[in-house]
Amino acid sequence: SVCVCVPDLSYGYTKMNISRGGYRVFSANSTTACTELAKKITERLGVELGKSVVYQESNSETRVDVKESVRGQDIFIIQTIPRDVNTAIMELLVMAYALKTSCAKNIIGVIPYFPYSKQCKMRKRGSIVCKLLAAMLAKAGLTHIITMDLHQKEIQGFFSFPVDNLRASPFLIQYIQEEIPDYRNAIIVAKSPSAAKRAQSYAERLRLGLAVMHGEANHSESDMADGRQSPPLSRVTTGHTGLELPLMMAKEKPPITVVGDVGGRIAIIIDDIIDDVEDFVAAAEILKERGAYKIYIMATHGLLSADGPRLIEESAIDEVVVTNTVPHEVQKLQCPKIKTVDVSMILAEAIRRIHNGESMAYLFRNIAVDD
Repeated sequence: SVCVCVPDLSYGYTKMNISRGGYRVFSANSTTACTELAKKITERLGVELGKSVVYQESNSETRVDVKESVRGQDIFIIQTIPRDVNTAIMELLVMAYALKTSCAKNIIGVIPYFPYSKQCKMRKRGSIVCKLLAAMLAKAGLTHIITMDLHQKEIQGFFSFPVDNLRASPFLIQYIQEEIPDYRNAIIVAKSPSAAKRAQSYAERLRLGLAVMHGEANHSESDMADGRQSPPLSRVTTGHTGLELPLMMAKEKPPITVVGDVGGRIAIIIDDIIDDVEDFVAAAEILKERGAYKIYIMATHGLLSADGPRLIEESAIDEVVVTNTVPHEVQKLQCPKIKTVDVSMILAEAIRRIHNGESMAYLFRNIAVDD
């Protein structure tokens, strides 16, 4: 008989562990104020924040150094969006690509407020920037996204990988029930007809009435037409004799009105984003004139740009309640009327379930199609 010797090719290494790998949570922010949400999430998960350095070089380029091994692990990148949106996006892209090239198993972006979500529709000769950003994130290496209250739910269709669009409404509804005295005497208000569905969802769950404000819509939100104003009409008229296309009549915005009785009630205005606050201040003035004795504004994302805190402080608004999806500590110092609701609990639970391969249905219970 012939004895065949099989060489030992293990070189001292043990067999590869094929069980589920671990997970790490990183923050992609270079500013300290933006890491607060990441710290709260990791505290709830009972893990340490991943070791990495994110900074801007002297020539303004973004550099990311990951200080620990991520090979074969599920990596969650938490990125809250500060005022410098474009820098935050670049930090996220560079970190995702660094983790991809370091052989991470899955790279999940936790982006509570998704930037450029307002630019999700084609207007005139613009572009759908939100779709471009989705493609960039996929190219950088992201395999999944956790976000919260997208400006339009259809944005999920821009991505080539799964998107979990969590809801902040349970936290805001709980705040209304626990922190607003006599909320049973309140009425839910939609600042514009486009916000009526969101407001109706709150009204039905709280068993309250609904009012809708109409007129003087925000230009950035109401400009939905794909109109092109140049070249002049004289140059774009048809060359086919006898062919007369009907022209769309120009819109005429009526004076702002309130459909619904708010007299002697607490008015709670519901929206998804508070950015430029002029419209909210104007709405509060109208509601005061109609007899509302207290005015609250509830929203998921408190961007509070420009001099928003000052305008809120000087307005008829009694309280602005937002979640901590966007850092706004500076704005809170400028305006005591701004209150914060912590949503780190649901984000931490989403991370845990995704890593363990558990169903996400629990986080979406009682969420209807139009919510």
